[in-house]
Amino acid sequence: MATAEEHIHHAESSSKFLLPRPTWKTGIGSWLTTVDHKRIGILYGVSAFLLFLVGGSEALLVRTQLAVPNNTFLVGDIYNQMITMHATTVIFLGVMPLSAAFFNYIVPLQIGARDVAFPRLNSFSIWTFLAGAIILNASWFLGGAPSAGWFGYANLSSATYSPTLGVNFWIVGLQVLGVASLAAALNFAVTIINMRAPGMTMMRLPVFTWMTLVTNFIIIFAFPVITIALALLMFDRSFGTNFFEVAQGGLPILWQHLFWVFGHPEVYILILPAMGIVSEVLPTFARKPLFGYPLIVLSGCAIAFMGFTVWVHHMFTTGLGALANTAFSLTTMAIAIPTGLKIFNWVGTLWGGRATYRLPMLYAVAFVYMFMIGGFSGLMHAAAAADGQQQDTYFIVAHFHYVLIGGAINGLFAGIFYWFPKITGRMYNEKLGKVGFWLMFIGQNLAFFPMHFLGINGMPRRIYTYAADQGWNTWNLVCTIGAYILGIGIVLVGFVLWNAWRKGQKTSSDPWDGRTLEWSIPSPPPEYNFAVDPIVHARDDFWHEKHSGEAREKGNIDPHGIHMPDQSWFPLIAAIGLLIGGFGLIYTSLPVGLTGVAVLLFGIYGWALEGPGGYHVHPEVKE
Repeated sequence: MATAEEHIHHAESSSKFLLPRPTWKTGIGSWLTTVDHKRIGILYGVSAFLLFLVGGSEALLVRTQLAVPNNTFLVGDIYNQMITMHATTVIFLGVMPLSAAFFNYIVPLQIGARDVAFPRLNSFSIWTFLAGAIILNASWFLGGAPSAGWFGYANLSSATYSPTLGVNFWIVGLQVLGVASLAAALNFAVTIINMRAPGMTMMRLPVFTWMTLVTNFIIIFAFPVITIALALLMFDRSFGTNFFEVAQGGLPILWQHLFWVFGHPEVYILILPAMGIVSEVLPTFARKPLFGYPLIVLSGCAIAFMGFTVWVHHMFTTGLGALANTAFSLTTMAIAIPTGLKIFNWVGTLWGGRATYRLPMLYAVAFVYMFMIGGFSGLMHAAAAADGQQQDTYFIVAHFHYVLIGGAINGLFAGIFYWFPKITGRMYNEKLGKVGFWLMFIGQNLAFFPMHFLGINGMPRRIYTYAADQGWNTWNLVCTIGAYILGIGIVLVGFVLWNAWRKGQKTSSDPWDGRTLEWSIPSPPPEYNFAVDPIVHARDDFWHEKHSGEAREKGNIDPHGIHMPDQSWFPLIAAIGLLIGGFGLIYTSLPVGLTGVAVLLFGIYGWALEGPGGYHVHPEVKE
């Protein structure tokens, strides 16, 4: 194991820099210029959690309006803005970057790497993500947020029906977020394929790393579609084209096809990382290997492929005809098979195990339960005839909240509590954390399950009020109470984590008797991750090493030390260029746009000419 003592030597570089190399190890400058995957993971995690709280607060405002009939708390376009920003924020600024936080922090540790393949590209992705978040939320203060729904259906998003700049902010913000996602996706695909430790074959990869790889390939293939759709919409709004304008011969249904070709794979971008986390947590706390590892991996790959074949089930009521409806009903039913395989394998993992129900385990089991409920209602939508009744009702709202909040969020919170001791070296208050868990679990079911009844009783989505005689009063009030209980639970969980980060009890490097490589190094990990390159001999290699008693071959110590990349200003500068250029596009201002392009090109130019640089770390290794 490496000691805390490190000897650092800077490598010589003949490159001339446009800016001096930053060398801070502490302070805000070290965070602004960092290329360390662990720090970038923390930046993603903290910013995503805070933005998730913003999206949750917007949901509470929506539920407050719907708590009683004929309410005037939020009405008309303000309500539409709130519901649009709630969904956009939770999906693109909350759940996705929370997954990216784990990709950044955990994946290099699980595969025995010292960093990602492209550290500065990784830095660029976090700052570009924050630029997109700023653009989206700036709309609240610069004339009004978008009000066309998170799906931006034409013609609701046209200049005719959304004449303010809100939709422009939405379009540009999502485009910038797409740049961040694609940069990160390419980076992690290359990292996982090329930077695995010796002996770490693909079928020895931890399941979370497998799901990370699969998720990022979905991003690579799905995000170009929404990029094209958003570009066409921006051309319609700003430059007078007619891709979606009916009066000029455009096709609004083209937007639906483009959006849902992206939108349904996006569901799996959100849920597959949570599935990967659950596949790490369950065997660890059940004290037995994951049941059916090859099937878990294969089913994840199948879900990714089949996710591109089901988008029309969002469009069964658009009049595409019996043939299209039948074909996509069958593909939607078929995608339940690999999902069901995962659930059976998770149950098989628990069967006969010696389970201990610590906080990560509670969230993982809650994920399985909540996701199954969402999956069952999803199967109901696969039948086009049944979907005709359920479409655009609160039954659909219940379904995707069970999948994305009950499913994805529970899975991500399982990961937060599972890897928190590794990230911080500290343990949280388990008892208070369990109070937060039960508040969340009760709140989720109170908030979302009655929505099934509201939907069956005919309550449409996206209405801001309703009459007292329609029979929806009681369940709407129950949903609102549940939403507030859920909100209190999430805030309590945030407090538990914040308090543990500040003054939690220090813990060992392996508090859970972990299976994978990240538990073999100190907590928090050193800058270089591994003092000696690990050599992997089996799946769940660290578990085998601890419990088999076999002498294991170790890697060699490099006499030149461990090479680490230098910090850099240029990824941040390039992201600032995108931010400025985005505002230029929103306001169709050529000077602002050209300024943004100039800053972006300066960042890319400096990035390209910065040279490899770097420094060497010489950790002392104890036998």
